[in-house]
Formats: sequence, structure tokens, C-alpha cells
Amino acid sequence: MEKTYDILNLGCAHCGSKIEEAINKLGEVESAVLNYQLKRLTVRGEHSEELLGRMNEIAQGIEPDVEIVPSAGRKKHAHHEHEHHHHNDEHCDCDHEHEHEHHHDHCDCGHDHAHHHEHEEGEKLEVVSLIVGIVLFAAAIAVHHLTELLPLAIGLYVAAYLVLGINVLRATVKSLLKGNVFNENFLMTIATLGAFALGEYAEAVGVVLFFRIGEMFEDFAVARSRKAITDVTELRVEEADVLRGDEFVRVDADDIEVGDILRIKVGERIAVDGVVEAGESRIDTSAVNGEPVPLTVRAGDSIMSGCINISETFNLRATAVADDSMITKIAHAVEDASSAKPKLDRFITRFAKVYTPIVIGIAAATALLGSVITGDWQKWVYSALTFLVISCPCALVLSVPLAYFSGIGAASKLGILFKGGDSIEALGKVKAVAFDKTGTLTNGSFTVTRITSAGNLSDEELLRLCGSCEQISTHPVAESIVGYCRDKGIHLTEPERSSDIAGRGVEAQVGGKDVLCGNMKLMKEKNADIPELPQTEAGTSVYVAVNGRVEGIILVSDELKKTAAEAVKSLKAMGIATAMFTGDVPETAAEVGRTLGADTVKGGLLPDEKLSELNALREKYGSVMFVGDGINDAPVLAGADVGGAMQTGSDLALEAADAVFMSSEPASVVTAKRIANKTLRISYENIIFALAVKAAVLVLGLIGHPNMWLAVFADSGTAMLLILNSIRALNTRKYK
Repeated sequence: MEKTYDILNLGCAHCGSKIEEAINKLGEVESAVLNYQLKRLTVRGEHSEELLGRMNEIAQGIEPDVEIVPSAGRKKHAHHEHEHHHHNDEHCDCDHEHEHEHHHDHCDCGHDHAHHHEHEEGEKLEVVSLIVGIVLFAAAIAVHHLTELLPLAIGLYVAAYLVLGINVLRATVKSLLKGNVFNENFLMTIATLGAFALGEYAEAVGVVLFFRIGEMFEDFAVARSRKAITDVTELRVEEADVLRGDEFVRVDADDIEVGDILRIKVGERIAVDGVVEAGESRIDTSAVNGEPVPLTVRAGDSIMSGCINISETFNLRATAVADDSMITKIAHAVEDASSAKPKLDRFITRFAKVYTPIVIGIAAATALLGSVITGDWQKWVYSALTFLVISCPCALVLSVPLAYFSGIGAASKLGILFKGGDSIEALGKVKAVAFDKTGTLTNGSFTVTRITSAGNLSDEELLRLCGSCEQISTHPVAESIVGYCRDKGIHLTEPERSSDIAGRGVEAQVGGKDVLCGNMKLMKEKNADIPELPQTEAGTSVYVAVNGRVEGIILVSDELKKTAAEAVKSLKAMGIATAMFTGDVPETAAEVGRTLGADTVKGGLLPDEKLSELNALREKYGSVMFVGDGINDAPVLAGADVGGAMQTGSDLALEAADAVFMSSEPASVVTAKRIANKTLRISYENIIFALAVKAAVLVLGLIGHPNMWLAVFADSGTAMLLILNSIRALNTRKYK
């Protein structure tokens, strides 16, 4: 059983990773994933009040103010966007006997607004204390260097330290009482108190000052990246006007049932997926698929939830309940994606476990051996203290997942849904992209463009026989022929018997005649007599054989999507090899491939043959992505290093894909690749820069040139730079 919990007052990414690791070791827990950005814990296992109590004990043993509570639900996560930082906030002051009973339920004393109010008050107090601390610090430096009043200067330094670092000291005491020693607050306290003892007053205050500024940057960056995720969640509509009897009444969106008639007024966001029942209007779909141009809809047109009506009031017939509608699926997908960790993130978490003990060990050895060998204990103890300042890996632990989190948020705004950070990571390494043709590179809206009879049957009779057989098939080509016949008023009859032959066509008996409708492979397999028939146009040829002889060809054509050629061109410009794999006849595939400019084109492929071609592409180029939309694409989507599916595709394809493109345009593949490349690049930049700076400070300290100001930069300064670098991935303008 999977259950979600909210984590209150968690303010340290490294502590979050420790909490996750410890909870995963509990016997009744199958898996636990802690999402620091969303402050959410997802646990799979046997849930009980006892488990919740044990998880809280673990969390509070690592970071004392943390509280794990049952989640308020996906719809209410936005209320927790302004969650308290653990250095500023206190728990609700109303009756909390449940804490002693280990219930840890949410306080029900109207605190949705109270929490927000407390958050605003906490922010103001944070800013005021920071300003006061800076003023006292500046005064201390002035008195220290411009006068001989050293006692006054020391008093001002101490006052500044207490104002800026009281929360660090308080957290250290709580950690010690819980038996948790080696955390960022304890290490920061030891380093700064040690600096005071050595007479390095300015360095001691400077450490806590930049630590505070770094925390503020962290809160800002996490809140901004979280907003990109929660914005999608907030697209869900809480209420809608629904026809009840003879009038429209306002009802909760969760009470809408399939078949209900909704009135969509101008400016309203659509609550559920549906079909326009009456009226005509224009809708803004940008929040769902990233398309900036409004879409005109009329009676019979399908509309996804989350879109906004911007023109005229119209009626909508619900085709899905709220929980099954597109905007809910998008919100769930984005939230779940932000919890899926890439390999790089998992590596950083493992690295962080050994980094801090190693640096602390180096610090202890430096203080002891350096003092014994040289006799200059003050210099080497000071050097050891600088090591303690940089011993916490929070910058790395936060910056890498924050980059992926930002990438997921930016992608969702552009109508691209990644299934997780690991999907972005894999796409960033892709060297080749293979597309399906029908419905992926083309519109998938086929139409009959030519009928060629062998002479024994009229065009109408050829259409009637073919249309009657194709009624059993759900293939787009078959549906287009059936639709064309009905538009022409051709009467279709039910076959006496029929069978759909995957990748080939249909075999049926109509009016006592044995009829085959399909591609050339089917005709040859059934040993049909094939006369010479002209084939001069690009398209899909459906051969119609009656009683063992081909009587004609029905040519069905499809148009390329508007961004197909440009997408292929853009991918090639990025150094990505392109391919098109299709079940369509090789001649049609070759013609479409020439129009697109794809590097590799293969036609007449069955699903397993597409997978074989994909493997060949992987051997030639490396990691490969496949983009498709049909049921028959599911195996190759699953077999690719990265699978991409068009939103208009089958449910099976959407389930098998690692990324879903809501606009169903090939250009979205290019955008997704750009987001992945940038996210991966930012992650590597963060790792290299952080390790290089920290290594430089360690080397300088070991060779006898310690500098606590440089150590402060290596810790808090580097953290700020990495965080700012990570949220660059949120800039959607760079991907278009």
C-alpha cells in the first residue's frame, strides 16, 4: 500500500536524504522516497500509527523540528507551498495531545490561513533579524578597526552573532539532545565558536551571516521551482455549473459524472474532459499543451480539462469524471515525476554519505598532526575549523535535484510531461531519435485520394466491399475508408465472417465473396493474383482482392504535421541522428522520408521489426529515443532508452512512454531534448564547480594557508551560485 505524507519544517536537503535512507531501513517499509522540493514523503509498505510515530522519531532525531503528517491530499498541496522553514517556525499552539499519542494528524483549527499568516510573519522576522545582524556586524567591524575599544567591538560581534546565529545554536542544542552530532548546525556551531576562541571574531560572524543568506537563497529557489509544479496542480477546477433538471447549479467538480451537461462561461477553466454539446467558442489551451494560439471549437469537438473559455458561453458534455480527466492526469504525472530521482542524484546522495566524515576526519588530523609537528596550534586549529565550514554537502545534495525539478517544471509549462528526473537524464544522453509516421509525423487523419480498379468492379463496388470489411478494424487507414464510404452515401454490409490480421489488413466474407483488404504482404501471403496496376502517388495503398484476385487499389494519404520537417532539421542541427520507422509501404515511407530529410527510413515494419531496427540504430549511434502514438508502438517505446508518446495516441503508448507531448507536434521533441540537455549540463556544472572549490580550500588549508572567508564562500557562496544556476532550467524562453 502506498501512502503520501507531508513533511513540515524540513530545511536541509542533506538531512532529507538521511531521513529517507533511515526510513527505508524500517522493516515494514518496502520503499520510501522523500521529495525535498515538494516536502513530501511517499512510502510503500504496511502503514500504521506506530509506523508514523517511528518515522517521526527518525526524522526528529536527524532534524529536531521536522514533523511528518498524513498528506492533505493532492488537491490541497498548494496550501503547503509556503511551508515553514525550520529555523523560523513553530508548531501550532492549539491542543496537540495527538503529538503525545503519535497521531500527528493535521491541526484542524482553521490553520490553512493561519499557516500562511505565520509564514508571512516569519519572513518579516527573518528579514528584520538579518538587517539588524548586518548593522551590528558592520558596527563591530568599524569599532574594531577604527578605534581601540576592543571590548565594545567584541560585544558587538557577540550581539551580531546571536542575532544572526541564534537559530543555528538552538538547532544544535536540540540535535545534541537527540544524539545527532554531525549535522550542518552542529558543525557550523563548532566552527564559529572555535573562531571566537581564536580571536577571529569577524570570521565567526561572517560564517553565520552567509549561512543565513544562503538559506534565504535556498528558500527562494526551492519556492520558485516548486511553483512550476504546483501551478499545474492548481489548474484543477473545484466547481462547475452542471445541468440538474431544467437549470444549471453550481456543484463540486468531484460530483460531475460522465454524461453531465456543463455550462462553460467566458473566462472559466474547464473542469473535466468533454465534447462540445452546443455552441461555438475559442479556448486557450496553453496551460495544457503550451500552444499559444487559441483553438476554435464547435459542437462535436473534444476538449481537455484545464483549458480556458475565452470567447462565448457553450455547453459541454462530460466524457470523464474529474479524477480521470486530462488536467488531473497531468497534475499527477508532474508531481510523481518530481519524485523520481535520476542516477546522478542517487550518486550525489551516496557521495554525500562519505564526504562529510572524510572532511571531518581530515579536519581532526590537521588540527592534531599540524599542531604536534609545528607547535603552531592556533594556525592548524584554525585550518581545521575552515574544513568544518565546508564539510556539509548541502549545496550538492540540493542543487542537482533542484536542476531536474526545474527542468520538469519548465517542461510542464510547455506541454511536455516527463515521467521522472531519470527520463530527463536519459534524454540528455540520447544520440538518435526515431519517429513512427502515422499520427506522429503525420496528422493521422487519412482520406481516400485515388481509386484504381482492375476493370471487373466499379469504384463504388470496390469501396463498398473494402468499407464493409474494414468496419472491424480500428486502424486509422481502415477508419478513413469507412468514413469516406459513409460520406459518399455508400451502403456498407456486415461481413458474414471477418478477422483482423495485425500488420497486414483484414480477411472477410461479404455477400458470399472472400475478400482481402490490406497491404502487398497480405496479398502475397494469401497467394492472390496481382495484376499490373499503376502507383504514382505517395500514400498508403490498400489492395482489395475478391475470391483470390486483386480487383483494385484504394489509395489513402495522410498529411505531414506542420512542425515535422522543422523538427527533423532541428534535431540534425543538434547533432542527433534521425530515423522514421513505419508499417506503411516502403515506397510511401521513402517519399515521406525524403520530404522530411530523415537520415534513416524503414517502411513495411511490424512492431517486432521496429524494435529490431531500433536496436540496430542504438548499435550505430548510441542511446536512442523512439516517438510514437499507436498501440503497436508500445513494445518499441518500452524498448527504447527513452520513449516519447503523442497525447493523442493510445493509452498503452502513453503508459509505455517516458515523456508525453501534449501538443502532439514533433517540435515538442526538439524542445524536450533542449530541456534535457540544459538540465544535464547544469547538473554537471554544479558538481564540478562545487567539488573544485571545496577541493581548492582543502588544499590551501593543508599546505598552511587557511582562510575562513574562503571557506564561507566554498560553502554558502557556492551553494547560492549552484542554486541560482539550477533554476536557470526554469527559463522556458530558451527552449523555443
